[in-house]
Amino acid sequence: MPDPIWRRIAEDLRLKIETGELGSGGKALPSELELRDEYRASRNTVRDAVKWLISRGLVETRPGQGTYVVQAIDPFVTSLTAEHSPGVSQTTTYASEVAGRKATVSDPRIEVQKATGKVAEQLGLTEDDSVVSRHQRRFIDDIAWSLQTTFYPMDFVVRGATELLVPQDKPEGVVQYLAEKLGIRQTGWTDIMQVRAPDEVESDFFGLPDDGRVAVIEIRRTAVDQDKKPFRITITTYPADRNQFTVTVVENE
Repeated sequence: MPDPIWRRIAEDLRLKIETGELGSGGKALPSELELRDEYRASRNTVRDAVKWLISRGLVETRPGQGTYVVQAIDPFVTSLTAEHSPGVSQTTTYASEVAGRKATVSDPRIEVQKATGKVAEQLGLTEDDSVVSRHQRRFIDDIAWSLQTTFYPMDFVVRGATELLVPQDKPEGVVQYLAEKLGIRQTGWTDIMQVRAPDEVESDFFGLPDDGRVAVIEIRRTAVDQDKKPFRITITTYPADRNQFTVTVVENE
């Protein structure tokens, strides 16, 4: 039994997208009327073909603008096995992990706020305590790849780690800075991963479709010091359409 007409149209458009005949990411698909004329098909048939392309993530609709070819993205693979090394900033480590590609990170946006929810719980704080948050946006090849926010007890600033409030990346890394300034030495961490729908801020930053069909992966890392006490929470959000993760397990000899 031959494929229905809409499927044949969809497959032809898919081939044209993959070969570049219809242009690269961001290129507008021919209008519905143009597709009807080209394939001598009804409006519903053309719409069914475009819906199939949308469901495969090949095109996306933009309200009031039309339908556009989705930009093809070379997935970035992140290792969750190892933490960045003390004495090296997260920005430097991030750049080394994407060798051969252009990595950029925004300067931290600093906020002082009340400790609430899971951040307060995991840091062992009360709602009367405050935390310092350092928020950064990260890009690869000028494409938004992740959002990252790290929370530290405000008590660290009171005790002398005042550079946590400076909106600049630290060359030696914050972990090393805290070790030198306060004697807090990181000895381990726990990661909790969650797949969820993006919020409005994430959808806008990552350029995700409004219908929520592309999820985000949230990784919440709780780092502990030499006394097994949590001292920082790092929440990193990755869009699922351009990120992959690896964990390497080596048997102890």
